[in-house]
Amino acid sequence: MILVCQRKALAWGLILFLVFSASAQAAERFSFVALGDMPYGAPVLTGPPYERLIDAINRAAPAFSIHVGDIKSGSTPCSDEEFRRQRAYFDSFESALIYTPGDNEWTDCHREKAGKYDPLGRLNMLREIFYDTGPESLGARPLMLDRQPNHGPEEFSDYVENQRWIYEGILFMTAHIVGSNNGFQTQRPAVVKEYYVRSRANSAWIEDGFRIAAETGASAIVLAIHADVFEGRSQWTDWPENSGFTETMRVFRKLAEAYRKPVLLIHGDSHVFRIDQPFTSANPDRKNQVLDNVTRLEVFGAPDVHAVRITVDLERPEIFGFAPLFGPGNRVFSDD
Repeated sequence: MILVCQRKALAWGLILFLVFSASAQAAERFSFVALGDMPYGAPVLTGPPYERLIDAINRAAPAFSIHVGDIKSGSTPCSDEEFRRQRAYFDSFESALIYTPGDNEWTDCHREKAGKYDPLGRLNMLREIFYDTGPESLGARPLMLDRQPNHGPEEFSDYVENQRWIYEGILFMTAHIVGSNNGFQTQRPAVVKEYYVRSRANSAWIEDGFRIAAETGASAIVLAIHADVFEGRSQWTDWPENSGFTETMRVFRKLAEAYRKPVLLIHGDSHVFRIDQPFTSANPDRKNQVLDNVTRLEVFGAPDVHAVRITVDLERPEIFGFAPLFGPGNRVFSDD
């Protein structure tokens, strides 16, 4: 099922819920939740709606939740205080919470409104505050995770945010791919140097994930990242050479096409809720042919403080089902 749903499309969300909830009740194996690009703005404005959404997620009792990054807006301070406030929100999830960073919490922190921080210093602080749990995820009932530094090489030893776990025969992984062209900002040499290492780390992690999935006989793969990787798409190519997504997405597309089993890419960044199949074959003989085993889910983002509940049922031909999980009355506008 292909759906493009703009932020105003509440009716479409209700249709999705009815379609998938009816079929999921009888044979649902498990569900998880995806969300991202929130909360944006001052705590007094955004805190209560976000808390209502977390309450709704806890009532839904998913196996785990994935936050795909941008835990703050790009024009609010990237302070330690803000990071710790967001960590406290993650700790209030009653099941496991897995988090992969967005651009607003580090690559864009050099902006004046964000506090004119050193982006690499903010990345180090993110790792200190959000990835201090060893092999466990965040959340009240954490999952055991595998992390990239466990596997080398030394060049990738810092990338604790690249995580992997297997749940009910599905391989899940995160890769640190963020908006703002993945931090590929040529005017900032230190950040560009970090980008090249991170891009290699992400490619290696994705390759290793597909290898593990094949070796373990995983029924599907789910990759969660922050960026809308089609941001620089043109009529000639999905990823031009100046795109910060070119290396990792070419690796991902090639592996996903060869894998043949279902692959779900979850991301945020553009703040447009949609479910579609935007990937086409890397094989020149099959140019422009849609990869029908690869589905893209983009989650809601501010001002819509909503999440997406994904059901997984291996007995269905289309094993992933999607339903909006609305935070009651949650639509928040701010100056950010």
